[in-house]
Amino acid sequence: MTIQFSNYMADVLATRHHLHQYPEIGLSEFDTSDYVVKQLEALGYEVHRGLAKTGVVATLRNGTSRKSIGIRADFDALPILEETGAAYASKNPGVMHACGHDGHTAMLLGAARILAERRNFDGVVHLIFQPAEENFGGAKIMMDDGLFEKFPCDAVFALHNDPTIPFGKFALREGPIMAAVDECIITVNGRGGHGAEPQDTADPIVCGASIIMALQTIISRNIHPIDPSVITVGAFHAGAASNVIPERAEMKLSIRSFDPKVRDQLEDRIRTIAEGQAASYGMSVTLDYQRGYNATINHKAETDFIRSLAVDFAGADKVYDMDRPTMGSEDFAYMLEERPGCYFFLGTQRTPNDPPLHHPRYDFNDDILPVGTSFWVELTERWLAVK
Repeated sequence: MTIQFSNYMADVLATRHHLHQYPEIGLSEFDTSDYVVKQLEALGYEVHRGLAKTGVVATLRNGTSRKSIGIRADFDALPILEETGAAYASKNPGVMHACGHDGHTAMLLGAARILAERRNFDGVVHLIFQPAEENFGGAKIMMDDGLFEKFPCDAVFALHNDPTIPFGKFALREGPIMAAVDECIITVNGRGGHGAEPQDTADPIVCGASIIMALQTIISRNIHPIDPSVITVGAFHAGAASNVIPERAEMKLSIRSFDPKVRDQLEDRIRTIAEGQAASYGMSVTLDYQRGYNATINHKAETDFIRSLAVDFAGADKVYDMDRPTMGSEDFAYMLEERPGCYFFLGTQRTPNDPPLHHPRYDFNDDILPVGTSFWVELTERWLAVK
């Protein structure tokens, strides 16, 4: 059964632009949730609300099979001031869909309509509209609230648009595809004073600079060369005047890894180096080390399924296995820890100079809407094929 997407394009595009105009930050997507629910209820889905506060799960049953599938779309936005100049630009100042979650949700809602109309499957479909992917681990919260107990899924799938990948190409890989992410705030506790009398102070800026340089040796000298990992010091704050040595200096770190043992090793070395460097300067440090999302690990059978489906759907020239995982992170990792599944990327590149994700001029490429929408329908109908 061929999908005549032209019959649906106007509505999917309108949905995408509406969501873009009214973005909401994670765990506060109340209007977004209402908008999604209204569409799903009109299509005849069983709709459940309340997981992770604003999460929505829509269920559609057809035939007699008990086999089930879960497809996830995230719908939170970012605290970024939009600079796209689009006619449908954000009406909520300082908040924008700078990661394409508006497009993800629009495509899954489009697929929801087609699935409901065609009923060309045998089993149970759970469409998971997830809040708070960006910062608060909405996937984990939904699971803690009983997602898979209430809505059993034999497998789960999710995609992310990527403006660095050529338009319409599917990128995937078995095993690790995205990294675990942790954050650490290191505060150096010094003794402030006049910049003209440094001998009477304990300068936390000098100590902090030494810590930053020493941290660079962890990846190059402590972690095995074939274990990908990253330590980035993204912020270093201290002082406010040229002639005043401050009391404290603060560093903010982002740490990425894949192997749980390497993850532990990174934390241990960061603590040891920060404390040791500070002690050598006669100072102390405090560390606030926060474990973030786990690594996103795809399952073999489901990844093989997506690869085969994508080749049939788009052609072999549009599908490739990534040479290496990305160092970004994704809370779909938690769903993949509990259920088999696959997370993959769909290329949306317009030009090689497209603004990247999380950029104030980024805007989801609407031309991919029929591709993503149709693919979700094809995936569901093949996974829950009518015998």
